[in-house]
Amino acid sequence: MIHKHKLRALTVCCAMAMGALVQVTQAAQPIKIALIHGLSGSSFEVFSKQMHTGFEMGIEYATNGTNAVKGRPIEIIKKDSQFKPDVARAMLAEAYGDDEVLLAIGGTSSGVTKSLLPIAEEYERILLVEPAVADTLTGPDSNRYIFKTSRNSSMDMQAQALALRPDENLFVATLAEDYAFGRDGISAFKQALKGSGATVVSEEYVPLKTTDYTAATERLFNALKEKEGRKVILIYVAGGNDPMGKIKAMQPERYGIEISTGGHILPVLPTYKRVPGMEGAIYYYYEAPDNKVNDWLVSEHLKRFDTPPDFFTAGGMSAALAVVKALETANELDTESLIAAMEGMSWETPKGTMTFRPEDHQALQSMYHFKIRVDENVKWAIPELVREIKANEMQIPVLR
Repeated sequence: MIHKHKLRALTVCCAMAMGALVQVTQAAQPIKIALIHGLSGSSFEVFSKQMHTGFEMGIEYATNGTNAVKGRPIEIIKKDSQFKPDVARAMLAEAYGDDEVLLAIGGTSSGVTKSLLPIAEEYERILLVEPAVADTLTGPDSNRYIFKTSRNSSMDMQAQALALRPDENLFVATLAEDYAFGRDGISAFKQALKGSGATVVSEEYVPLKTTDYTAATERLFNALKEKEGRKVILIYVAGGNDPMGKIKAMQPERYGIEISTGGHILPVLPTYKRVPGMEGAIYYYYEAPDNKVNDWLVSEHLKRFDTPPDFFTAGGMSAALAVVKALETANELDTESLIAAMEGMSWETPKGTMTFRPEDHQALQSMYHFKIRVDENVKWAIPELVREIKANEMQIPVLR
């Protein structure tokens, strides 16, 4: 027969052992995060793949190589939206429901991403937008579950306007794709020019995947060629098909017309060699930021892939760093605790400090004014830094 004191001690020991086992089991449960991006079906898939690389490197950097937060491993679940809104919605619902992810990151196309906003609200889970850009993603159709680390159209265009040094002698005609990214961008550009004296004389919107820009370019030429002053065609096109090269081939210089556009990913920058001296604004170029996070990203990316990190690699890393800081600082690992931690949160990224604006959850961040330099020993045109445009120099509207 077991003495009652020994029995009590055994019971206590068993209870402690069970408690420890429960704690170990709970600690081992992964924190599930879904990446909802188009990995097939569009030329934009390279953006998604860069983002995924940057996200994985960001998790590694932020956790000192453990890929774990609070003793729990981070499990990344990737889903292919195929750049189709209906598929993207199904993938996000599956991630929140069947996969029970804590939060999701997506997507690549602004149009597809806009369709995801109601899904996050329905499941009451966070959707962190990266790398889609459109202002409307944090606008009236957004909700409290949406956060956005990617820059927005207003940042692109306010920085672009500053890079053009606008005054009453500047006349601009614009070319953009006819969807949320393009229309939001041009709207933001016109807003950025207000009060400068500059004039937007014409706007052309072309269908996605347009390859022939002849008719649109002729209309832009006609709108500008008789103006007295500085004449610029502003191109705001996210996809391929080289609109800048095709406009350049039509010799805008005959009418004293310049071309300006924002920076682009490294595979596109060789086409910028045709416009040495062109000035514009860029979201990220690996040589522009000067901070230890970017130093690590550049060094490690060169070591692993024999090429520098690109636009969306930096964006993916920024998103991962935001996620890890939120997980580390939230009181509990649930949606409401994460929202409380993320609203107003600042964190370090390859672009320097970013801050989630509490009013709409848009990450405020720097942009970079560049001037194209051509070096025959470098296969792409170099968007050489003129200056960093700080977040507080831009008046980014709150649209929610």
